[in-house]
Amino acid sequence: MLNKKNKFLKFQNRNFSINSKKVKKNNIFFAIEGSKQSGNLYSSEALSRGAYKVVTSKNIRNKNYIIVKNVRKFLAEACSVKYKEKPKNIIAVTGTNGKSSVAHFYFQILKNLKINSATIGTLGVFYKNKVKKTNLTTPDIITIHKELNFLKRNKIDNVCLEASSHGLHQNRLDSINFKVGIFTNFTQDHLDYHKNLKNYLKAKLYLFSSLLKKNSFAIIDSDIPEYSIINKICKKRKIKVLSFGSKGNTIKLISHHFLGKQQVIKINFLDKIYNIRINLIGDFQIKNLFAAILASYVSIKNPNKIINTLPKIRSATGRMQCVGYKKQSAVVVDYAHTPDALKKSLQTLSKQFNKKVDVVFGCGGDRDKGKRYKMGKIADQFASKIYLTNDNPRSENPISIVKQIKKGCLRSKVILDRKIAIKSAIQNLNSSSILLIAGKGHENYQIIKNKKKYFSDQKLSKFFLK
Repeated sequence: MLNKKNKFLKFQNRNFSINSKKVKKNNIFFAIEGSKQSGNLYSSEALSRGAYKVVTSKNIRNKNYIIVKNVRKFLAEACSVKYKEKPKNIIAVTGTNGKSSVAHFYFQILKNLKINSATIGTLGVFYKNKVKKTNLTTPDIITIHKELNFLKRNKIDNVCLEASSHGLHQNRLDSINFKVGIFTNFTQDHLDYHKNLKNYLKAKLYLFSSLLKKNSFAIIDSDIPEYSIINKICKKRKIKVLSFGSKGNTIKLISHHFLGKQQVIKINFLDKIYNIRINLIGDFQIKNLFAAILASYVSIKNPNKIINTLPKIRSATGRMQCVGYKKQSAVVVDYAHTPDALKKSLQTLSKQFNKKVDVVFGCGGDRDKGKRYKMGKIADQFASKIYLTNDNPRSENPISIVKQIKKGCLRSKVILDRKIAIKSAIQNLNSSSILLIAGKGHENYQIIKNKKKYFSDQKLSKFFLK
């Protein structure tokens, strides 16, 4: 019986490809079954470009083909051998909302302690003082193994990566030795892909039911409904659970209050009491911070040093980011693009600033249509003035998308041009309200009729505030 390394020996000195157009001589082409089309349609093209072999799950009896049961899993195993050297502490964070914030808080904590770390996710690959752009929250299998190998060669042993439900379901994170898995929360999103909430949750839980190994760590919010399910999985698989929240076994929140743009918290962390002032907007960011604190603790085992960095922590780009003021009225940009995220953002801003909240938002085209009416209802319930506008309509008719949202908030004002909507909202902002610009967050583009053009909520807001 061949061991794993010998099994992939013939692959060691060859490059891998999942895009037939990028195949070079002697590459191995992996014909992945996609959600929209099959890689097998491009096998002939890959071979014509000089591919050494095509890996497929189809029963093709030909010397140019290697037949396997699951191409994605096989590719992940091959990558784990080819790019064997990887960071010691790899952390995966999954959940509907908060992944980018957790990853960046972890990165900032270690950076402030002068410990090399990195994050891979929606905002790109951050390491040392550099940033590489990525197209997906969780990159493709080859890219993710390559990046982890690259980070290790750059003497980085602590990495937090965002694990999207798509990435987990498509085995993009298979054959990676994770030390920690984090679960933030679970609410409606991506039902265009997963079809129902049961499938969506199952994809998220794959991190704990399959990827984490014995004696690794799971970091979970004890206050979420999914806690008991994940805790049960971890107990069965001998994964150590570190929890936070009202019933947390590692961090308990004793008290909390807002102080302008800051928050003051008192916590019990490993049976020691700490009073901390945090420079973050949004009470839900405290939970994201707790997850990052525990991830940092697993990596460096020094609670006092970790706590001392917390006053320096800042929000990730486009995550409850205050971009400026109109007199005493704040303008905040947030990625909130799900019903739960929009609700939490509107509620926490009202509490923190003790003002009404105006909102500018839309919904993405070619995505979960079921959340549009719900987000309209939430805006109607929790917002003062509502400006409905384009998000990324993609190939859908923008008017159709807005009509579906408007059914939930008839009193809203429709301004399809997002630039004009932001300008109008800022011009009409008064001292009794603050403004939330939701849905796009960090994104510096807009996709209309599948054409991508430069667009930044932050830059536009700052321009109009001048």
